[in-house]
Amino acid sequence: MNQTKPIALVAMGGHAFMQKDERGTIEDHERNADRISGLLLTLVDRGYNVVITHGNGPQVGNLLIQHEQCRAEVPAMPLDVLVAMTEGSLGYILQQSLLNELRRREIKQYVVTVVTQVIVDHDDPAFATFNKPIGPFLSREEAERRRDQWGWQIREDPAGRGWRRVVPSPRPLKVIQRHMIRESANAGHIVVAAGGGGIPIQIKPDGRYEGIEAVVDKDLTSSVLAADVRAELLIILTSVPQVFVDFNRPTQRALSAVTADEMERLHQAGQFPAGSMGPKIEAAIHFLRHGGRRALITDPESLPQAMDGAGGTHIIGRL
Repeated sequence: MNQTKPIALVAMGGHAFMQKDERGTIEDHERNADRISGLLLTLVDRGYNVVITHGNGPQVGNLLIQHEQCRAEVPAMPLDVLVAMTEGSLGYILQQSLLNELRRREIKQYVVTVVTQVIVDHDDPAFATFNKPIGPFLSREEAERRRDQWGWQIREDPAGRGWRRVVPSPRPLKVIQRHMIRESANAGHIVVAAGGGGIPIQIKPDGRYEGIEAVVDKDLTSSVLAADVRAELLIILTSVPQVFVDFNRPTQRALSAVTADEMERLHQAGQFPAGSMGPKIEAAIHFLRHGGRRALITDPESLPQAMDGAGGTHIIGRL
């Protein structure tokens, strides 16, 4: 057992497997997983037990398109099942890359992927306001065609990158497999869990679990899970090396070390949009309010330097 080692939970997006302008082939996914696996083992080198979560927006969006196009010949699966499918496929790709990197370094650790269920509230307001984008960016014409043909809800990207399908995104309440994940991490295994935010389920009046069609934000689930496994550090990997205030304005300023209180004030002032940095800031604050010691937001390439305090945005309870 390695219970004396602290746990670090790393949350990375589905785009970690699939970069801009890539088609999303298996070769693309494997190449990107190999690249990020070497960076993730920075945490092993620094003495952490590691839990990894990941997004699945591009992958589950593509899978939905496949199911929509083939529904005349093959029964289409509901969204919760597609989330489970991408949990398994992306977990397998990352698990294999991590195992190969561990063996290359002659480190005797194993990797386990957990198909993770997350309880949500059936009455969550998100089911009335579809707001979670998934799948590829499309032209307005193509998005409207798919809306009319397949019944999609669509929305324009706030950053002007195109149009995407949007689905409900309820808040995560509890991760069912939290004890198993914590025990596996404390035993020294690298755990891949809560892929795509986990499979959203509801509790029926008779106590049974039932899947529900939605996608849970992976950063918010990661925050809940990090607190549940008693992680010391929550790392959120994104596309920028640091969090900025007044992003993309002449007054843009990078944040290096910030308290949770200050970050919350900036968030309430509208500095972090809901469709991009907002959920990451909410996740970091939630983690620190529920027992976490430190949160770090950076991009994958900056992770080694950020772990040494030479990059990234570090959020703590108090300075």
